[in-house]
Amino acid sequence: MANTVKEPIAPPVSGPIGQVIVWVDARFPLMSLWKGHLAEYYAPKNFNFWYYFGSLAMLVLVMQIVTGIFLTMNYKPDAKYAFASVEYIMRDVHWGWLIRYMHSTGASMFFLVVYLHMMRGLMYGSDRKPRELIWIFGCLIYLTLMAEAFFGYLLPWGQMSYWGAQVIINLFAAVPFIGEDLAVWIRGDYNIGDATLNRFFAFHVIALPLVLLGLVAAHIMALHEVGSNNPDGVDIKKHIDPKTGTPKDGIPFHPYYTVKDVVGVVVFLALFSAIVFFAPEMGGYFLEKPNFVQADPLQTPAHIAPVWYFTPFYAMLRAVPSFFGSAFWGVAVMGAATLILFALPWLDRGKVRSIRYRGPIYKWFLGAFVVSFIILGYLGVVPTTVWGQIPNALPIIGGVDTATVVSRILTAVYFAFFLLMPWYTKIDKELPEPERVTY
Repeated sequence: MANTVKEPIAPPVSGPIGQVIVWVDARFPLMSLWKGHLAEYYAPKNFNFWYYFGSLAMLVLVMQIVTGIFLTMNYKPDAKYAFASVEYIMRDVHWGWLIRYMHSTGASMFFLVVYLHMMRGLMYGSDRKPRELIWIFGCLIYLTLMAEAFFGYLLPWGQMSYWGAQVIINLFAAVPFIGEDLAVWIRGDYNIGDATLNRFFAFHVIALPLVLLGLVAAHIMALHEVGSNNPDGVDIKKHIDPKTGTPKDGIPFHPYYTVKDVVGVVVFLALFSAIVFFAPEMGGYFLEKPNFVQADPLQTPAHIAPVWYFTPFYAMLRAVPSFFGSAFWGVAVMGAATLILFALPWLDRGKVRSIRYRGPIYKWFLGAFVVSFIILGYLGVVPTTVWGQIPNALPIIGGVDTATVVSRILTAVYFAFFLLMPWYTKIDKELPEPERVTY
């Protein structure tokens, strides 16, 4: 049987570099990957502002990996020396303070761009058929990112790191029958200590980044298999140019959207640099003041709360009353609030994808969902000792402080967006979707 010879593809550059590319391409699918995912991947012509955040998430992921590598060169995952090693990075390592602040700021910015990326999916129906698998991979990335952030939060070994991890791990103890054993397994000991720090370091530095990179690759491969959505929710593959065989409403991702994304990157880096150089703590929301004090198992901070990107779910946890002294139902609600995202593609019964042609009911429900999530995020930061004073003009209702009542109402609004979706998307008065994309 004769061996098939791979036909060489013309490289994008000439000269010695082009010859190297041709040599590599004969042994590795370099040019086919370039063509399939950039040069000849056709994206809709009408991408707008909301389509920056996918590429920005990729940028922040790379920044986090690179800065994390440099931090591990000087960090010591030992309960006795972890806090001191962070101080050493900040004070004695050349540009160590910059690397640490880039990593801590990058964590918050990662969640910010991911939340905005998910918001775009809700607005334009990017989870709808045939993109269900893209959405599922995205939700898995989100859960992995939450786990990555949680494991990394303990590593500075500050007061808030220690006690925040103590609170979160103790939540697992509320699981019936296996809770106590599960909490001990996560800690690696009966108390948070050296064993906990070592296994959290292993998960944060090795295990979860590998999972995250694999999921991101799967997310992009699934996206490029079915094609990108657009603000009109129109499938551009319906109208193919018979001469070129390409979508009439599409343009090559490179150079058009690579150049467009560069603009977004420049604006993002300007904002990112302003935070890193002028306000890396962001008033305690990115880096809490107690975390600049070494962990002390004998002294509890006045107020324990997770970082801002976890606070909406933390507010839901605190809003659910403890039955028979158990926090299980609060933990269950908090878990359900994240897992329900996976069901979104099958809950939506609307005939159109984009919010541009959705009816008023969906728009109102989506607006209420976003407002509830933001306010729950704020209430999750507020200490429970002053919840009854928010605002001072409102009284305590039925023996429960006002903020708890508000949190319960907003938690119901959050779940109503999903659970009532099969009903209100089916009866909503929608506009007809256009045949071709608009500008």
